[in-house]
Amino acid sequence: MKNFSIVILLAAVLMSFSSVFVVTEGQRAIVLLFSKVQKDSEDNAVVYAPGLHFKVPFFSQVRKLDARIQTLDGAPDRFVTSEKKDLIVDSFVKWRVNDFSAFYLRARGDKQYAETLLKQKVNNGLRTNFGSRTIREIVSGERSELMEEALVQASESAKELGIEVLDVRVKQINLPNEVSSSIYQRMRAERTAVAKEHRSEGQEKAETIRAEVDRRVTVMLADAERNARAVRGEGDATAAKVYADVYNKDPEFYSFVRSLEAYKRTFQNKGDVMVLSPDSEFFDYMKAAKGK
Repeated sequence: MKNFSIVILLAAVLMSFSSVFVVTEGQRAIVLLFSKVQKDSEDNAVVYAPGLHFKVPFFSQVRKLDARIQTLDGAPDRFVTSEKKDLIVDSFVKWRVNDFSAFYLRARGDKQYAETLLKQKVNNGLRTNFGSRTIREIVSGERSELMEEALVQASESAKELGIEVLDVRVKQINLPNEVSSSIYQRMRAERTAVAKEHRSEGQEKAETIRAEVDRRVTVMLADAERNARAVRGEGDATAAKVYADVYNKDPEFYSFVRSLEAYKRTFQNKGDVMVLSPDSEFFDYMKAAKGK
């Protein structure tokens, strides 16, 4: 009898533990009864909030699901624009489970599997939106409109998974490596051509400036030479006038001074030889001095 009581007690304890389950914060739970989701009188799935709950022991299974906001940030994908140009688009999705029964039945309650299905649906929406726009439209001003349309399409298609899409964002849009390289080479060639054009224009302007400076220098030198000649001419005229005035005042003295200057210049170098007649006019003042 005592052993039977112990067995009854153990069975009661075991049933108590198997009939109680705890849902933690950030989770929701559904209960499967005979492999079917437990529903209420209105045929809606019963979703258990955080706390202590009870279930039918042994025949019920509890499936706990994450109710927090999730971020789907996969690898960048390639999309084609209306111009048949490829773009590498990096995007992310904010989502959460809002229908836990549908999420369990359609996505098996598996987050990774659900994100694989969700990624396909979001990409389909993005592919449609990118395919209806040009690169200029996507980059210049319709990026926010594109994301809004993608959010609407993703939200509609994700309902069947029991998922609520909160946001779809495009982080970065790049060209494929091969296209980027081609564009870079073309831009480099264009910049090189522009640089050559600027250099040639600069050289042309430099030649024009040098030619103008050379012309001005030539004109200035010619003016200076003309002025110098005019000044020298005026000086020569003034000197000639001075000589003439002096000569008119005392011709004999003027002739004497001029002869002395001639003697000085003539006999300055002792190695010079000059052959003249003794009665030449050049020696007139020497003869006069000798006679005295």
